[in-house]
Amino acid sequence: MWTKLVLASIAALCGAQSTFSPLRPPSLPLAVRSPYMSTWQQAGSNGGNGGYLAGQWPTFWAGQITGWTGYIRVDNITYTWMGAPNVTGQTNYYVVQTGYEYTPTSSIFTLDVAGQVELTATFLSPVLPESLLQMSLPYSYLTTSVRSLDGRRHNVQLYTDISAEWVSGVRDSVAQWSYGTSDSNVQPNAVEAVQEAAAPAPGPLTTYATHTQYQLKGAPTHTGAMVHASSQGVRPSGVAEPPLNATTHTNAEAMVNARAGGVAYHRVWRQTQLEFTDLGTEQAEWGYWYYATDNTRNLTHQQGSDISVRTQFIRDGFLANTQDTNYRPINQNYPVFGFAHNMGVIGKNGQKNHTFQLSLHQQNCILFEEAAGNTSVPCLWTSYFNQETDAVEYFYNQYSNISAASEAFDSKVEADSKASGGDDYYALTALATRQAFGALEYTNKPSQPWIFLKEISSDGDIQTVDVIFPFFPIIIYTNPKLLKYLLDPLFINQEAGYWPYAFSIHDLGHFPNATGYNNLQVNVEQQPVEECGNMLIMALAYAQRTGDNAYLAQHYSILRQWNEYLVNDSLIPESQLSTDDFLGAVQNDTNLALKGIVGIEAMAQIANRTGHTTDGVNYTGIAHSYIKKWQNYGVNFQATPPHSETQYGNTTTYSLLYNLYGDALLGLQLVPKRIYNIQSNFYPTVFQRYGVPLRSSFTATKADWELWCAAIASASTKNQFISIITTYLDQTPSQYPFSDLYDTGTGEQYFSGASFVNRPVVGGIFAPLALEGAPTSGTVTPISLAKAPSKE
Repeated sequence: MWTKLVLASIAALCGAQSTFSPLRPPSLPLAVRSPYMSTWQQAGSNGGNGGYLAGQWPTFWAGQITGWTGYIRVDNITYTWMGAPNVTGQTNYYVVQTGYEYTPTSSIFTLDVAGQVELTATFLSPVLPESLLQMSLPYSYLTTSVRSLDGRRHNVQLYTDISAEWVSGVRDSVAQWSYGTSDSNVQPNAVEAVQEAAAPAPGPLTTYATHTQYQLKGAPTHTGAMVHASSQGVRPSGVAEPPLNATTHTNAEAMVNARAGGVAYHRVWRQTQLEFTDLGTEQAEWGYWYYATDNTRNLTHQQGSDISVRTQFIRDGFLANTQDTNYRPINQNYPVFGFAHNMGVIGKNGQKNHTFQLSLHQQNCILFEEAAGNTSVPCLWTSYFNQETDAVEYFYNQYSNISAASEAFDSKVEADSKASGGDDYYALTALATRQAFGALEYTNKPSQPWIFLKEISSDGDIQTVDVIFPFFPIIIYTNPKLLKYLLDPLFINQEAGYWPYAFSIHDLGHFPNATGYNNLQVNVEQQPVEECGNMLIMALAYAQRTGDNAYLAQHYSILRQWNEYLVNDSLIPESQLSTDDFLGAVQNDTNLALKGIVGIEAMAQIANRTGHTTDGVNYTGIAHSYIKKWQNYGVNFQATPPHSETQYGNTTTYSLLYNLYGDALLGLQLVPKRIYNIQSNFYPTVFQRYGVPLRSSFTATKADWELWCAAIASASTKNQFISIITTYLDQTPSQYPFSDLYDTGTGEQYFSGASFVNRPVVGGIFAPLALEGAPTSGTVTPISLAKAPSKE
């Protein structure tokens, strides 16, 4: 792992500097587990503070504050270690951040407190793809560890709070709260295992829709208004350690918690629950937030205004164990919910730890139009636990096991990434992991789980096929079974007959409302060749990796229907939008045509796998015929060096030919090897400072597609892609989470504000790792519909 030393402007204020490893991201992930639990620390120079935990508020991915404060009191002097609290009459002393490190699941801050003690704050957002139970609830941990730095004994108290800003993006909404403890030690309910559908009996094929008239729309507008947190961008000028004549406060008296045991929690919620609503702020307007910790004898708690609760701790070193029942708007005397642990004396060899847990509990996650109509779909955690507090306590008590499992997951990603692409590649996969999985909502029941994906920041759609597609390499690498749970809602809705078109749907609605489109609406985004190709490629990839050919048989009719559209429209594509819809529609799009042709060959293999051998012979013949013509239409063999064209016959143009990856991932061997070599040799000739432009007429690129191209390129070209994207992330001035769409010359986001940031498409960073398990044969003979034994 390479470590880059970054001297940020914020550090200069304090005469200190922090290391950042593997690099300093534009935004540092803190609690990132779902579309609605997504809190970060902005770092980039456009609005962040350089990557420091203290002196700036954590924010929701879109930029609004999600208040989270940390104080540490050492020998009666209080220092801020997280957030930007400003208590009237109190001097702000700050810890000195000496290091930041991230792994796929954790962010680890090392903080020096006046040279006396060291505080390590670890933010763990577990990613355990093999466990539906562990992924069923959005929860995240903050663990603090304190040790002596100078070898002396120090009296230490630790404080954290969250604000009501977590419960609603509308700051004049009324919040309500309560406090409690739980010591029931309830275990998860016994649940049914995932039920695999059997292959249907042979019979006539079903036609689900016949309308093929494509509605051409202009490039969608992708704008993101800057939602800037107050007091961000500049670290307050408080000194890092108190002067010799600093005023100290009273000794923390030993308040004993008479009801110690189990877990203590604050429960906070929007008083008026608005189910399936975000009111345009992207934050959930329903659900119950829990902030929990171990209920020890030395724990105190308090609810109240930010000033009163924080002043209480600064003055006395403990909280008042009181509850504020004046429920009020979030922005009225900002209510906060605090815990204080009296760690007591920490000596030369001593170290003390405390863990805090944040979780979001919603009974229903998604409104979904299935066969029976619109249905409220329960969150998956509700199958495992009867009460919210049971889930809170269970996951809190499981911290050591979940932490160990997360470390094992981290180690695997690190080892595999470094073996594939070196330290730089690990810097990318480690940063992409939480962001990618943080777009998922696990729902329904364990016997039939559905995963819904939010197209975060580009338009907020749900189950967008061409967002699942660039995302899915991370699923192929971590657990291919999850791909079925993502595709199921798309099949269910369209096979119910709601979607009136013969080609695949683009999305199911606006998150969290997967209510579909059941008429010939003119305002529906359509990408016919794009989405048909995506669905066929992903369906085959799932079956190849799991052996579940029955799944292909179950959906054969609609897969074949989509393929017929490709047979008619993919070789010479009309003017259509592709997944890069911000570029507008392009006629005779070389890259889009390739996706359709690869999709046809994928359908040939689907036919073979399901016993439809006549279809298999027919479709593979068509695909091979088309790919020969495609090379003549869309590849400029006379250029120096040769390369594919953006459009057929437009010989001076080029583009990232990322749809070549599907051929390699499926092992189809449809596209001649020389096309791979041509593209691999060409890309180094058009590298800009931060990457290869998406098209020759465009200065921006997409990091996910660059990694798709890298995965199928020579080692030198692959390494060049990886190195240059790592440089972009380390140098971009953006303060938002990893933007996949950026300018190759400046490293700026292509769209300003919170647009094209924090998107799940960074799962495509795992394209090289997903490829390593790809089939090696392009010829698939008919095989049994029996599914391979399940590992669940």
